[in-house]
Amino acid sequence: MSDRRCRILVVEDDVEMAEQLLESLEGDGYAVKLARDMSSGLDEARSREYGVLLIDRLLPDGDGVEMIRVLRDEQQNTPVLIASALGEIDDRVRGLRAGGDDYLVKPFAFAELLARVEALARRSESVVKETVLRVGDLELDLLSRRARRRGRDIGLLPREFRLLEFLVRNQGHVVTRAMLLQHVWDIHFDPMTNIIDVYVSRIRRKVDSNEDSPLFQTVRGVGFCIRAAG
Repeated sequence: MSDRRCRILVVEDDVEMAEQLLESLEGDGYAVKLARDMSSGLDEARSREYGVLLIDRLLPDGDGVEMIRVLRDEQQNTPVLIASALGEIDDRVRGLRAGGDDYLVKPFAFAELLARVEALARRSESVVKETVLRVGDLELDLLSRRARRRGRDIGLLPREFRLLEFLVRNQGHVVTRAMLLQHVWDIHFDPMTNIIDVYVSRIRRKVDSNEDSPLFQTVRGVGFCIRAAG
């Protein structure tokens, strides 16, 4: 069941679709705010905290993917569900790579929409008890969302930090690509791309580059593992 305190920002310019979204979400107990273009959506997303952002791709003043990219560059980590008529594989991959957490192709069943929003809302409202995670000499500060290794700052994008956090939380255990898709991207289908390998390779370079004791391990045909040396 949805948390009735959760606020949802809907960025959708189609009048009929917007009315249906508001009716469905409000009927499920969410507090919903509507923005009809990218500019007002950005202003609203910056003005208050939301549990989930629901963003269309084809907006009057730009592509919703660009809105997501701007928010992620500003370290805005609110979960994003993209709902768009653009449903080709390349379209979905572009949305996810820009920082979207899930992608729903129009037309869709509103029951599925509500289930996906609920999953993202649970993630948004989860309580993190730890403030610092460590594996070997790598340290993740969950409050500042910063990573350091032996005092060296490691610059990570929001999605990279989330992926590294998931690996560190599961340190010593092999994490499969399917697990990363589900827990970092919150998607349950195979996008048929090497996006996981690209992200892991990029983070591995940032964490293990010029280090005598690499933390990352690849288990061929299975997945990835991070563990302290020794």
